[in-house]
Amino acid sequence: MGALDEGHYHAEIDNEVSFELGFETQPETLAIQDAVRVLLQGLGEDINREGIKKTPFRVAKALRQGTRAGLEGGSGQAGGVGGLVIVRDLDLFSYCESCLLPFQVKCHVGYVPSGKRVVGLSKLSRVADIFAKRLQSPQRLADEVCTALQHGIKPTGVAVVLQCMHIHFPNIESAFLDSTSQGWVKITATSGSGVFEDGNADVWTDFWSLLKFRGISIDNAHRRSSGQSWCPSQSCGMPGQANSAMTNAVNSILKSLGEDPLREELVETPSRFVKWFMNFRNSNLEMKLNGFVRSRIDTRSPSGQVGNFNDGICSELNLSFWSQCEHHLLPFQGVVHIGYHSSDGVNPVGRPLVQSVVHFYGFKLQVQERVTRQIAETVSSFLGEDIIVVVEANHTCMISRGIEKFGSNTATFAVLGRFSTDPVARAKFLQSLPDSCSAGR
Repeated sequence: MGALDEGHYHAEIDNEVSFELGFETQPETLAIQDAVRVLLQGLGEDINREGIKKTPFRVAKALRQGTRAGLEGGSGQAGGVGGLVIVRDLDLFSYCESCLLPFQVKCHVGYVPSGKRVVGLSKLSRVADIFAKRLQSPQRLADEVCTALQHGIKPTGVAVVLQCMHIHFPNIESAFLDSTSQGWVKITATSGSGVFEDGNADVWTDFWSLLKFRGISIDNAHRRSSGQSWCPSQSCGMPGQANSAMTNAVNSILKSLGEDPLREELVETPSRFVKWFMNFRNSNLEMKLNGFVRSRIDTRSPSGQVGNFNDGICSELNLSFWSQCEHHLLPFQGVVHIGYHSSDGVNPVGRPLVQSVVHFYGFKLQVQERVTRQIAETVSSFLGEDIIVVVEANHTCMISRGIEKFGSNTATFAVLGRFSTDPVARAKFLQSLPDSCSAGR
């Protein structure tokens, strides 16, 4: 665990300088950009299109920043013999080694000082961040943070609890068939050393007591031998065969990040990533709606969440939504709300068709502003010309590119017909929306 050594720290500082100054021309960066171009071409995209022309560089920068490590060292002296010390609610992100998608981590670290030796509290966060900045599984991440702290500050014991959330990204066919798919997979991983090595030790009781307001307890936290089975890519069916050129491109990315593609945990990763990524190929809307959806719906279905107002404003609320940011090739997910005018308060085509339109435009390389407008223009063809669409989404690119704005939520809306000229109608619809700032979580 040399990450805590002074020499390692200075080496990391030197690496950070070179990372910033020579990043664009480094061989690893260029190799990742070439690989991303192969992936984009595999989707049938024009790599010179304005929206994605700079995507290869953005992806290279995000991946390399998101998988590097750095640490400042040092420890201090306590005024007396220390008891249990806990730092709670450290927001981290890491990249899942099974599918290369980022996952969020709420980290809680505690230790019992040995004598008067304590470490600056910010160092606990820095150690956790070091090991998060690599391809990981929840259990390995918890174990590595625990071992590093035990080795580096030599306390009486260390406890680590991680609350992890992995986006549950369905493939396009399952999304069209099942609109109730959950947005996130959650797991709690724990690790302990020294006096915390025994999971039943009394000191754990103190630790859990100080975390009880975080919604976790010893009853819903448990160790896993590998931590991999939590990844949705290992349990949900992925259609089609992986494109060999795209798989090789992902292998190239892994090597450029300093990983060994032959490592047991990574052998199937390129194939899983490509099969998931291929969900975002351009497809024909009429084929999807007519051939796949219309045969499965009752066009007069009253089962949608229709809110009938006195002035004829109706709504379809909380339509599930998944997409892939074309700027960084990272997922974003949330809900769509649609308002329209209906004199009889009935959706003329049914909620399933409206949901299918949302899915169709979601399963592409997208930006949120564009997909909002596209949904509005398409549903206006069968819900009438008076349309308002609101999209609320959580973007993983907001947590995994250095800015790390955890918990942020982006809302966009588009208006057509009456809603574009009637502020009262817009206000009435917007006030009817549910509180979905944490949509899908």
